[in-house]
Formats: sequence, C-alpha cells, structure tokens
Amino acid sequence: MPAASDEFMNPPLAADFAPAIAADWRKLVDDVLKGPPFEKLVGKTYDGLRIEPIYTRAKGASAIGGRAAAAPWQIMQRIDHPDPAQANAQALHDLDNGAGGLTLVFAGANGARGFGLPPTAEAVAKVLDGVFLDAGISMELQIGPQSRAVAFQIADYIGSKGISPTTCDIRFGFDPLGACATSGSSTGAWVEIVPAVTDAAKVLADRGFKGPFFVADGRAIHDAGGSEAQELAFVLAAAVAYLRALESAGIALDEARCLIYARLSADADQLLTLAKFRALRLLWARVEQACGLMPKPLLIAAETAWRMLTRRDPYVNMLRATVATFSAGLGGADSVCVLPHTQALGLPDDFARRIARNTQLILLEEASLAKVADSAAGSGGIEALTQQLCQKSWALFQDIEKAGGGFAALEQNLIQRSVAMTRAAREMNVAKRRDVLTGTSEFPNLHEKPADVLDLRPVTPEPYADAEIIFEALAPIRLAAPFEKLRDRSDDWFRATGARPKIFLATLGAPADFAARATFARSFFEAGGIEAVDSGLAGNGGNAKDPLAEAFKVSGAQMVCLCSSDQVYAEQAALAVQAFHAAGASHIYLAGQPNELEPALRQAGAFDFIFAGTNALAALNDVWQRLERSWPRR
Repeated sequence: MPAASDEFMNPPLAADFAPAIAADWRKLVDDVLKGPPFEKLVGKTYDGLRIEPIYTRAKGASAIGGRAAAAPWQIMQRIDHPDPAQANAQALHDLDNGAGGLTLVFAGANGARGFGLPPTAEAVAKVLDGVFLDAGISMELQIGPQSRAVAFQIADYIGSKGISPTTCDIRFGFDPLGACATSGSSTGAWVEIVPAVTDAAKVLADRGFKGPFFVADGRAIHDAGGSEAQELAFVLAAAVAYLRALESAGIALDEARCLIYARLSADADQLLTLAKFRALRLLWARVEQACGLMPKPLLIAAETAWRMLTRRDPYVNMLRATVATFSAGLGGADSVCVLPHTQALGLPDDFARRIARNTQLILLEEASLAKVADSAAGSGGIEALTQQLCQKSWALFQDIEKAGGGFAALEQNLIQRSVAMTRAAREMNVAKRRDVLTGTSEFPNLHEKPADVLDLRPVTPEPYADAEIIFEALAPIRLAAPFEKLRDRSDDWFRATGARPKIFLATLGAPADFAARATFARSFFEAGGIEAVDSGLAGNGGNAKDPLAEAFKVSGAQMVCLCSSDQVYAEQAALAVQAFHAAGASHIYLAGQPNELEPALRQAGAFDFIFAGTNALAALNDVWQRLERSWPRR
C-alpha cells in the first residue's frame, strides 16, 4: 500500500479561505447592527473597564508566577460549628475525604455569619483533637478582635503535644484593618493598634512558627458590594500597612513580606475573577520593587463570595461556587475555601459540606485544572482585563496612600463612600434584573422545597465595647436579599390563606404573539412571590364575555397582566382593559412598552407597564403594598 502523502495526512483546511482580519469581522458586525453604534457591544465593569466583544491573542505575554508548576491549590474546608465536639468530627471527616486544610472560623470574625468556634483554649483543644498538624495539613485562622488570643491558644496546644512549630503550616490571620473596616470602629489610633499585633507576631515567630501572621483581606470590600479594583486597592493598602508595621517593629522588609498573605473573594463572574487574582500578583510585585526587593510569589487565599449566595433555589449556588473556584484556581490562588451552597440559610449540613469539598476535588482530580501554570496567559481578553485592573487598582491605592494609608482612609470614610457608590449601582442593576440572579430574580420556583440546614440559630455579635473611634462600617450584603424579602411575604400570605397571591396573565392573540411576553411577565411577578396563572386560552379582548375575562373570574387572582405583541395591543388592548375591569380586576398591567398607545391605555384603565429595564423590585413592592391592604390577617 503506498504511503499517504503529507497533504492527505495534514490537509491545509484553511488554505481555501482568505486570512481573517479584524476589519472584515467589523464590517460583518456593522451589517448586523444596522445603525446602532459598535459601542453597544462593548461591556463595562463596575470599575468602568472595557470588555470588548472580541480580542486577538496578546503578543509578548508570559505566565505570571504563582503556585509551583503543576501544583494543585489547597482544598480548605470551613470549620465553624459552635459545638467544638461537632466541629472536631467535621474536621476529621473532611480531612479523611479530600480536604488538605482547615479554615477555623471563630465567633465574631469577619465572615463568621453568626456562627463560629468559641475562642477558648478548651474549644481549641477539642476541635484539634486527632488532627495531625505536623503531617502536611494546612490551617487558616479567621479571627476578630475578641478572638485574637486564639493564636496563642493554638500555639500552646501545639507545644503541649510536643509538635515542632516549624513543621506546622498555619496562617494566623491577624487583620486589624479589616476588623476596623467591617465593624466601623477602632479601639484606638492606628499607631496604638499596631504594636500589640506586631508584638504578637514576633512572639509567635520567636516560638518557631513561620507564619504568615497577617492577612490583607479583600472580603471587607467585596462583601459590601465593592468592585474588583476597590477590593484589590484595599488589599494592597492593608498589606502595605502591615509591611510598614513590621518594619517599624524591627523586622527587615525581605522577611516582613513573607509574614503577610492575601485573601480575595471569588465570585461567579468568571473573567473578572480570573483577572483579579492574576492582577494581585502583578500589583504586589510592583510594591516589592518599590521597596527595593526582588519579587516573590505572594500567598493568595480564595473564598467563594458571600454576596452572590441566595436563599431561594440554593442549589444554583453550587454552580456559582463551581465557576468561582474554577476562576480562582486558574487565576493562581494558592488555596480555596468554598462556602457551602446553604450557607446563607444557616449552618450547612453534611451534604452541603460534602458538595463544597467535592466541587474542588472534581476540578482538580477530574478536570486537572492545576496541571498548567497560568493557563490564561496570552488570552487577549484576560490579559487586557488584568492590565486594566492593575491600572485602576493602582490609582485607587494611590488615593488611599494620599489620604494617609488604609486606616486614615477609613477614618475619612474615603473607602466607604467609594464602595457605597458601587454598591448602589450594583443594587439598582439587580433591582432592574440587568444583573440576573437565577432562581431568585429570574426563573424563580414558587414551589421549591426548602433545603436542609442544621438546627442552630445564628447569633448577632455584640458591638466591640472598647471602641473609641467610630466611622462608617463596610457592612456585608447579599444581592438577593431584597427579592428574598418579597418571597418571605409570599410565604406569610400562603400560611395565612393556604394559597399564594395571584396575577392573571391575559394572553391576547396567537401563541406567537404572546409567548415571549407571557414568559417575561411570569418570571417578573413570581420573582416577587406573586403566582402567575393563565387559562391556556387566547382571547380577543372584545367584551366582558371573552373567555379570558371569564377565566380571570375563576382564577382567584385580583390583578391582570396583558401579554401580547405591539400589533395585537394596538388592536385589542384598550377593549381588553375595559373587559377585565368589568370582570373585577383591581389593577391591570401590560407587558411591554406602550409607546404611543400609553394615553389611550391609561384612559381605558391600564395602570402600569412592565418591560426589560423596569425597576422590578420597586414595582413588586408596590404590588405588595396593594395586596397587603386586603390581607385576611388584617
């Protein structure tokens, strides 16, 4: 048999096509747009960064140094059960089933979410019983001002077991700046706080612990609704503040930088999360160079974001956590802690904890995500976002430095005002359903079964009694909370009446006319706990005997939403409004923008119009105000 030719084995598949160039693509795009400007396709982040619709490969890009080549990130498992015996059982089970480290969350810490371990020596001993800390297990502490002594309690416990501190991998988690930011208070001026914390770090170092001891934690910004650049700038400001504090305590900069690590939130925005983790390494290298140091990889921990979690349809949180872990891992995180999908509902049970752990195991062991170092290097879009984030974050960091550093910027509410503006813009986009929360603000399930959590109530921590300086706090939020409050009202209504409040979808014309807007209206109202019902009929709006009007009378609904095309509205909407008023409708909506029909429709009795971009949260709150005036319990 003759040998196959090289051309046959490797056919030049692209040889018959002209080379692809950006100008040709742009011409095709302009033809499709038919008038609207190209800028319509350009996305913008909350930092104002541009996201182009298409990128070419970044030229001259190289991998950003971080984890060792092909090294997996550490799988950290959250330990926050208030009962030390239960927490110990969870810790041992997690370590036996794939976790590589433990994140010990103590009561009152930033991120404790109402739970957490008791900050006592007895609790520490119980939680760590049977945990071999010198066997390569990593441990991360999340502590607050009230639990700072835990670091020494753990050190004493290790000493009592005869374990050499040099064999332990412990990140102690001192973060006075983050504690001030989230509490909105301080026990004194920064110059008074610093010596106590640096002295604690020096004592631990003298006992043989290698640290790191300080964490520059970006969760204070992210949890409060801040942007990626604001989070990065705060992390830089905190890290530099700790670097200066350690230097003032007599520790050389080259040693001091090794005593600091960072923590970033990872959320479901895949591209921005990935770029954010990459950007932090470049930004920290710039700080090191400014200190006259040769850059070393910064240890970066990731925790999946609190603000993205939902209480409704919480299983979607599994998908959010998967994207967040994927992005943080590819972005170069050294460790990842996944918040269980029911964390917003209460203390997660064994199933939720297992899913959190296995999310990482699947990505590492089955998807092999850690096998390539900085796999995003050279990607035009990721490289562009990384560089833009670096530029924006550095400018914000310089603003903080001009204000006198992180603590001074908090005292002046400089950081808080910036975050508040971003949070307000973010909350408005959630309210208008531009930022979609699947299962909550979009595609809700009014008949979902509640997820299980442990039978423990969260505890609101007491304000720190010794506060002497007060400023605005960076309070954590969850973006889904406003819609969840509407659903809670729906649950109260259901318990009081045995049924949910309803709105009748009046589908005019043929299915092709009303299907899209009926789907939109159903999702719109059910996001607020208002059950959307329809008869499956198509009406013509001709008179009060129209089958739709008759179906409305027996539906149990008080309100109506007309759903159809603009053409059908022009022909039938005004008559339909009159027919439904005659049938007893208390309030009538129309799905879509009425445009020139609005005066006639309002005159006929249509009250409100819902469409893409409507402030759904405001509209639904208005619905509830009308409904609750007739609530049976009142």
